[in-house]
Amino acid sequence: MPRVNGARERVPALDRIGVGMGVQELSAAIWHQRNLLELLLFKLTEEQLLLTAGRTDWLANATREVEQVLGRLYESGLARDVEAAGVASEWGAADGSSLRELIQRAPSPWDEVLAEHLSALTALTTRIRDVRDANAQFLHTGLRAAQETLAGLDGAAGTYDSHGASRTELVGARLVDKRL
Repeated sequence: MPRVNGARERVPALDRIGVGMGVQELSAAIWHQRNLLELLLFKLTEEQLLLTAGRTDWLANATREVEQVLGRLYESGLARDVEAAGVASEWGAADGSSLRELIQRAPSPWDEVLAEHLSALTALTTRIRDVRDANAQFLHTGLRAAQETLAGLDGAAGTYDSHGASRTELVGARLVDKRL
């Protein structure tokens, strides 16, 4: 973006077609958000690989990285909303207009650019949801297996001895798969 003394410089070619710098900044903010969504998809896929490989010792690190990307996505979303509000004002759209609503008011070629952004964002969020759901299923299955293993370790209810204390008969050794 051209700047003069820290302020944005007007671009005459954009003025001729009735587009200010706000839409360029909105597009850049959406690109940034798309990059973060791709990074989130990568981090969730890493989590999935750790879960399927049984490497739960690294799961806390992977989860922390996912949370960091989510924090950055939140901030990016706020920045995009600020830019979208400026563009909505420029184009006479209502405050809080969605990207879909801005596309309807956008002059050419921005209608196509924003439509492509919307399509890519929708595809990325669908893929993220699918990986997230698969990860949740892996975790649920692992938790259930661990609970069943622990439930199998409980011995018989036992009996009381002559002093009223509970006594359980010791059952032979047990094997526990720690990878669960």
